[in-house]
Amino acid sequence: MTDIEEIIAKLQRFSWPDYGVFIAMFVICIMIGIYFGFLNRSLSEADYLMGGRNMLVLPIALSLVASFISGITLLGLPTEVYSYGIQYLYVSLGVMAMGVVMGVFYLPVFHQLNITSTYEYLEIRFDRRLRMYGSVMFAVMNVAYLPIVIYVPALAFNQVTGVAVHTITPIVCIICIFYTSLGGIRAVVWTDVVQTVSMVGALILVAVKGSHDIGGAGVVLRNAWETDRIEGPDLSINPTVRHTLWSQVIGGVVYWTQTNAVSQNMIQRYLALPTLRAARIALGIFCLGVLTMMALCGYNGLLIYATYKNCDPLTTKLAKARDQLLPLFVMDTLGDYPGLTGLFIAGVFSAALSSLSTCLNSMSAVVLEDFVKPFVKRPLSDSAINWIMRSVVVGMGVLCVCLVYVVEHMGTVLQLTMSLEAITNGPLFGIFTIGIFMPWISGNSALTGGVLGVIAMSWISLKAQWAIASGAIKYQTKHITVDHCDYRFDHSNLPLSAANMTDLNAAADEIFPLYRISYMWFTCLGASITIFIAILYSSIAGGQNPKKVDASLLSPCIRKFVQNKEGSLRVTNKYSPNVRVMARIAVDEVAL
Repeated sequence: MTDIEEIIAKLQRFSWPDYGVFIAMFVICIMIGIYFGFLNRSLSEADYLMGGRNMLVLPIALSLVASFISGITLLGLPTEVYSYGIQYLYVSLGVMAMGVVMGVFYLPVFHQLNITSTYEYLEIRFDRRLRMYGSVMFAVMNVAYLPIVIYVPALAFNQVTGVAVHTITPIVCIICIFYTSLGGIRAVVWTDVVQTVSMVGALILVAVKGSHDIGGAGVVLRNAWETDRIEGPDLSINPTVRHTLWSQVIGGVVYWTQTNAVSQNMIQRYLALPTLRAARIALGIFCLGVLTMMALCGYNGLLIYATYKNCDPLTTKLAKARDQLLPLFVMDTLGDYPGLTGLFIAGVFSAALSSLSTCLNSMSAVVLEDFVKPFVKRPLSDSAINWIMRSVVVGMGVLCVCLVYVVEHMGTVLQLTMSLEAITNGPLFGIFTIGIFMPWISGNSALTGGVLGVIAMSWISLKAQWAIASGAIKYQTKHITVDHCDYRFDHSNLPLSAANMTDLNAAADEIFPLYRISYMWFTCLGASITIFIAILYSSIAGGQNPKKVDASLLSPCIRKFVQNKEGSLRVTNKYSPNVRVMARIAVDEVAL
């Protein structure tokens, strides 16, 4: 019988054609950056950050898909479905609901104000303190999120080549920093288009070849059905159940709306489009694209189970980390075909590069607009603005490479990412929701709710992650076995017996219930805490007159209740005439 080390060595056969395809993707990204950077040396701030606000719908929509479907989703979702079944995929209902909620209630507000940083809205609606709060929370979230984005594809590359994670991550970051700092958002968007095609092609290739090898899609679905990986939604109302219909729909719509509607990383793309109608079309294409990508990832998870149903590679450590499962499957399936493995790994890195470049570009916008411009007495020169924007991109890239050393010791990236993001994203979403829907809430109330919301979610989320990391909380996976492996491995990692799992569940029950709540509720919980505290503070300390809030700062469904008789606006003079004109048009549309 073969030892597992020999199996791993045989699977790590990344050939020169694979390296050629892999390097070609990076070369294309670099050339796009050079085209939009060197060939347009007079790149203005508006062009660098917003693409002149006249970009095309389809590239923006594909860029949104590429930015959101990072390597975290590309590798984490198949592993999720392999281990726990399709319960997570019911979040698709939340995605569709998000498209409606965002397009109707949130997107009109930001697009009509013609702002660059979404956190400018918080200063217009409340005061500068809220703007700084939002910008700081965004920066903190990005610093926590980006190292995970880099780490995930490095894991995949390590699985198929044996190259160390900390060797490839600096190379990836240098390339991404290069084309992002050179070409701005236009380079980011058009590299995203290339990367989206690469991602979709890689997922389809794996699905088609893998299905053919085991006898077709029918075999995949039958094996999934027999092991309850395909099942109806869990209707339990227990919030500690990992995935239920309610957590996926209600928690999902809040999570996705926050990520897509009020985060600078995503909203900046919508604001780069010339009209609200164009932004809504891009939103529709984005939802369709995300649902397609999730379906492909989910199917590949079922396909992996059908392939390894007799010998779980996670238990045997054939895949050293959970998020190396899909790369292992790719090497097993496509390894004999030169160039195809390289295409898949290029797709995984495409997902990472798109998310990384998006965040770097958004950070440059936030730092310039929220941390620099409000505190300088004289207008910045074009050279100073360009230096600041590019310095932020470089600095953030270097910081993220360093933080990869921390991320590699954490747990499964899909759950980890959503849990940590909720610390800042939930309260931020609560503040934006207060601003857009609750004109009687003042800045003091919103800030109090936001600060206490972050404190509460930091405690809850970190306690929950510590319980998971320490083994105090474990989740029962679907049926897996190692009874029919054809190679030798360390038997110390055998699956837990039913008795042991019962003991672990009993131990988990002793943990405070709030720490056992499903991670899918975290963003919703953070937003709810923020809104509740703001309303409570307002009822005690007093609110503000809703009639004094500019109607353009409110959701269209709320404007008619607060618009004064003349329909006039009071957008402050420190914002550009263009902002006031756009706001004036917005209220006129409501009046009509």
